[in-house]
Amino acid sequence: MDPNVPRRKPVPTQRDYDEAWAKDLREQFEQLLRTRRLNDLSDRSRSRSGSPAPADRSSSSSAALSTRSSSVCKPSRSSSQHPPRPSGSGDDGRTPSRTASNATLPPSYSSLRNLPKIPTAPQDSQSMKFRNLLISLSMTPTKYENPGLLDEALSVIPLDRIYGEAEEESQVLQAQAESMGDGRQAEWGYQDCVIRALLRWFKRTFFTWVNNPPCPNCFSPTIGQGMTPPTPDEAARGAARVELYRCSATDCGAYERFPRYSDVWALLQARRGRCGEWANCFSMLCRAVGGRVRWVWNSEDHVWTEVYSEQQRRWIHVDACEEAWDNPRLYGEGWNKKMAYCIAFSIDGATDVTRRYVRNAGTHGLDRVKAPEEVLLWIVDEIRKMRRESLSKDERRRLIKEDEREERELRGYVAQAIAADVTSMLPGSPASAQGRPSSAGGDDQKVPEAGVAGRQSGSPEWVRARGEGGQGSPHEGH
Repeated sequence: MDPNVPRRKPVPTQRDYDEAWAKDLREQFEQLLRTRRLNDLSDRSRSRSGSPAPADRSSSSSAALSTRSSSVCKPSRSSSQHPPRPSGSGDDGRTPSRTASNATLPPSYSSLRNLPKIPTAPQDSQSMKFRNLLISLSMTPTKYENPGLLDEALSVIPLDRIYGEAEEESQVLQAQAESMGDGRQAEWGYQDCVIRALLRWFKRTFFTWVNNPPCPNCFSPTIGQGMTPPTPDEAARGAARVELYRCSATDCGAYERFPRYSDVWALLQARRGRCGEWANCFSMLCRAVGGRVRWVWNSEDHVWTEVYSEQQRRWIHVDACEEAWDNPRLYGEGWNKKMAYCIAFSIDGATDVTRRYVRNAGTHGLDRVKAPEEVLLWIVDEIRKMRRESLSKDERRRLIKEDEREERELRGYVAQAIAADVTSMLPGSPASAQGRPSSAGGDDQKVPEAGVAGRQSGSPEWVRARGEGGQGSPHEGH
């Protein structure tokens, strides 16, 4: 017989088609499918990290050809004992260094976008310190529920004036809505107008901003002398620190103390302070006239208020120092202030509202390094559980729905910021022409007025030192 003529494969007989043969064929077929699937996944990984080298392509092609040629032959039991390795594997069964480097690449966005953050209890000392701080701060709005304090607050508010202005504004807003003829509601409800009237009175009439307090004897300007320990009476009224000033007049030289009170009753008597005293006292007065109130703490040394609008079913930003209403972009785009954390505290719990005030984290955000995000979620949940444990099931359910609605709102701000950035990159867009991000719409998408440069409350030197003077103002610290 001519040895160059290939032998013809023996025709299998009926006896060869037994159960063992069928099982072996099925196992090889399943292994072939697994190998093909693994090759597809490897190709996709290479397509994300770059095109494979020519040697890799040839090895893949030869492996594929050998697999196809073996599939047309009669299967053998030994092949099922040793499944084929994926293309690109070394002789020792380990993948080459190039494949190992691909394994260290971060996964694609599509594999991460739906992964939720799981609340995690704080473990390290820094996270525990942050937890203790937030729990301590969460006690502030609980003081607003004191019945005696509420009565004291109502006694200093000119209720007839406040309610009269609110009724007048409410009627004007209602008439404007009806004049549109499309059945729309008024922008703000009556309770919102009450808070707006209270804000105007508080800023213009009731409370006074303190830079350096005047001399108590001759009313001359004073010069700061640093901090001094509080007296027992000052400490009893919540003054953990006291600033000391000396009269600038050479023939006087009297000293004036400025206690930084945290007790609202003391603030109702003193009626002066800076942003901490302003926000604390104003939040209490909002609660006294029936508003749902949040006290918002910022890690970069500022505080303000949020009130809930039943008309718009969302929390409204209110800053008594600036007489600002529903302008959450004031700090980032108005003051040019960079912020890391904005946490809102109420009698019902706590919420991380940073996304409401930091619309562009790259421009106006700071690194959040006090604790991992999962730990912050755990702390917020812990405070909510503490505040809501005595509520009824229906009340807790209502608050959960409210939390979910607010979370959708905060996520929307992130989407709007991304859309604004993309739009500003397009040639000929209004945003790119003006050199500023465009608004993505929405009721609270206010941008500070062009003529308003930076913070209005406080002396110019103090504002500059805090880096809150607006565009072009240096950030010299807080």
